Amino acid sequence: MSDTKTLTINGEPRRTEAATIADLVRELELEPTKVAVEHNGEIAPRSTLEEVAIADGDVLEIVHFVGGG
Repeated sequence: MSDTKTLTINGEPRRTEAATIADLVRELELEPTKVAVEHNGEIAPRSTLEEVAIADGDVLEIVHFVGGG
C-alpha cells in the first residue's frame, strides 16, 4: 500500500509519496540546499528540510535559486 499524498505546490496540485520536504524537493529535481520553502504558511528553515514531514493536504511554496550573470 502506498502513502500517496496530494499537496499544493506553488498553487498547483501534485501527488507524491515523498515523506519529507527534502525528499519532495529532490523529486522535483531541485537541490535542497538551494531552495527556500514555505510549508503551510511558515518558512521551513533549510537546516530542517530533511526532518519536516509532509502530509496530505499540505500547501508549499518552493523557490529555487538560479545562478548566472
